[in-house]
Amino acid sequence: MALAEKLGADPSPELREAHLAVLREETTRLRGSNLRAALTSFVGRDAELALVDRRLAEHRLVTLTGPGGVGKTRLATTAASALAGEQAVWFAELASVSDPADVPQAVLDALGHRTAPHGRDALDRLTDALSPAPAVLVLDNCEHHLDAVASLADGLLGSCPDLRLLATSREPLGLLGEALVPVPPLGLASTGADAAGVLVSPAGRLFVDRARAANPDFAVTAGNAGVVAEICRRLDGLPLAIELAGARIRSLPVDRVLALLDDRFQLLNQGNRAALPRHRTLRAVVDWSWDLLDEAERSVAAALAVFGGSMTAAAVDRVCPGDLPAAVVLSALVDKSLLAVDSVHDGRSIRYRMPDTIREYGLEKLADADRVRAAHARYFREIAEQAAPHLRGPEQLEWAPRLAADRDNFRVALRFACGAGDADTAIRLATALAYYLTMHGDHAEAARLLRMALELPAGATEANRVPATAAYLLNAVLSGEVVPEAIGRCRESAGSEHPSGAVVEPLIALLTGDFDAALAAIDRRQPHPAPLARAMLSFVRALVNGNRGALRQTCDDLAAAAERFRALGERWGMVSSLTYLGITRTMLGDPDAAIAALRCSMAPARELGDDHHQRIWLATAYAHAGDAERAGAELRGVIGSEPAAQHLALARLKLGDLARGDGDLRAADEQYDLAWWAVGPRRDVDPVFRSLHGMARARLALARGACEEARRDLRSALAAASKTSDLVLVAAIGSAIAELPARTGQFAAAAELLGAAGALRGSPDALNPDIARLTGELRAALGDPAAVEATARGNDLNHHEILGLFEHHLAAPADTGR
Repeated sequence: MALAEKLGADPSPELREAHLAVLREETTRLRGSNLRAALTSFVGRDAELALVDRRLAEHRLVTLTGPGGVGKTRLATTAASALAGEQAVWFAELASVSDPADVPQAVLDALGHRTAPHGRDALDRLTDALSPAPAVLVLDNCEHHLDAVASLADGLLGSCPDLRLLATSREPLGLLGEALVPVPPLGLASTGADAAGVLVSPAGRLFVDRARAANPDFAVTAGNAGVVAEICRRLDGLPLAIELAGARIRSLPVDRVLALLDDRFQLLNQGNRAALPRHRTLRAVVDWSWDLLDEAERSVAAALAVFGGSMTAAAVDRVCPGDLPAAVVLSALVDKSLLAVDSVHDGRSIRYRMPDTIREYGLEKLADADRVRAAHARYFREIAEQAAPHLRGPEQLEWAPRLAADRDNFRVALRFACGAGDADTAIRLATALAYYLTMHGDHAEAARLLRMALELPAGATEANRVPATAAYLLNAVLSGEVVPEAIGRCRESAGSEHPSGAVVEPLIALLTGDFDAALAAIDRRQPHPAPLARAMLSFVRALVNGNRGALRQTCDDLAAAAERFRALGERWGMVSSLTYLGITRTMLGDPDAAIAALRCSMAPARELGDDHHQRIWLATAYAHAGDAERAGAELRGVIGSEPAAQHLALARLKLGDLARGDGDLRAADEQYDLAWWAVGPRRDVDPVFRSLHGMARARLALARGACEEARRDLRSALAAASKTSDLVLVAAIGSAIAELPARTGQFAAAAELLGAAGALRGSPDALNPDIARLTGELRAALGDPAAVEATARGNDLNHHEILGLFEHHLAAPADTGR
């Protein structure tokens, strides 16, 4: 009938037969596919592939959404190829279509129909072609012509009942009945994962696959697993970026690739020459997304790049106000895959996160960066000042999580204020954050941030400067940081009547090694009228006594401090006091009491965030009690809990020690390597970690019989430890130095070194597995009386003599005359 209407007369039998033949030919051809065979492996999308399959079984329009380079096209073609054979499967690439009116013809071209004869439009022709039999049509890269694609999809689905559409787009088509499949970045390896953990992660597998294609000799090892994981993390798990980075292994070592990611757009500028231009480089991918934004969206997106971590609509309204409410623009940027809704939020409001790649691009585009950064710093100063009074008592459980959600923003704000020379904002922000930074547990970072603010020219009020000064000094002690110039600048706050000022003078004396002056300063201030100051002074007294080797007095001070903090509902002080009590009891050879104190600290630690630090020291107490299996289980539990970098590194070091003690030197070596990479860039500014890592490496070298390598490692460890105020750490290195003369038959010298280390520590630490083993060997070699006599000689040395003894035994054998 349709043919008769077009001809104006009934067609002849011959013409009807010819027409049917053409239709039969088209129907037969449409049972095929124009999907290209894949040239590379498909990695890490099993869950998403299954979801697409279910969606297609239940819905006729399925849209894969996600940022550019996330792998939407590859996922769509892989899902569609599984359906080929059962029905026709066609792929239409729309990225090159410049005029939205040409979208139907572009799809028709993909089906092999180059023209629309007899004056019929492309949509009618497509309907005729796709309606006779079941078919799946993939519409790729729909985002730049959303209205045209939506109109086409609506028309085809309404006219072709057996047709299913699978679209890829950076934002939804917005049609009724559309089922969305958000395509996330590839899964990353857990923090500090070993080589096996990296290879299990989809992002790690993709990087390794592409790296090996470029360089067949590339392999993931314990030494580079952390680097590979960090590359994938820095690239936001984005498959295209990871592939481009993997290809760089052809000419660059993997650690160099990581270093060059500071300018990722320059590094990742060579891609597949056969790909569409917008997929050849990382910059081209982001350019494409950015160009799809309207002017208001571009302005806000660029301003959002100043945020660290996540953000709320309220923060965005204050930092980068615009004509539209922030929530409206943020929602649009989420739809266009430039922002993600953060899975971690404070329970009060939705938080948004910008991928690092988009953030770097946005900073390039931000014209008035200083103005926006200043607004950001002011806003977060206000938030910190609002929270500060609530952090020193029971309310800290409510307020600390609020600050934790914006921890990265506080860092960014403080660094900007310091860099801009804005002393008022920097000091006020540092003061407001001082207690929170101390509570958080990364004392090395807290000390650096607070010192940076205090280095600005004076001008802040006493109420602003003194709390920041006290917090800096406390974190300097707890992290081992000793910066004489910074300590000198703190002296002006020593006589302050501000409650926080009570600890300034004793902490300065502790950091400069004048323990008697520190104790005298505490005695002059106790009992302090402020309850929190009384508790803090008890805690500082414990730190002083611990560093001068009076460990039993330290235990008394810590117990008193814990009780005072408990009475105030101040959990950080209580947790810290109980944790250090457990550590001290361990060194005194009382692991049962240590375990009890550490277990008491764990529940309140979890209330503040996590108990990783406490569990690491609990594992140490188990090891001293002879229960290596339980110690290892505790450490592995911490490692599997995504701990902070400093806790992960310490857990790895201690797990390596257990492996070494068990004779598994290869496993120990791997754990020490993983610890090195876990700690990240802070290894360059953290003398405590460098000391611990150097000591661990030295003991491993000794276990392998490489005494000179051990000597070099111990020299480095002692040099790093000498830059800290931590004499317990120096004593631990001294115990390791004792292994050197023992290996050459100088058993009396080794016993003297153990005695000297014990004197510095205030305890022989007799249950430490390494010290217990060496002590047994020395007693067997010397006999008990001679071993005791040599140990006593070391016990009788003063501080300076002990350090001289350590240095003497670290000198090259040819240089020693003893």
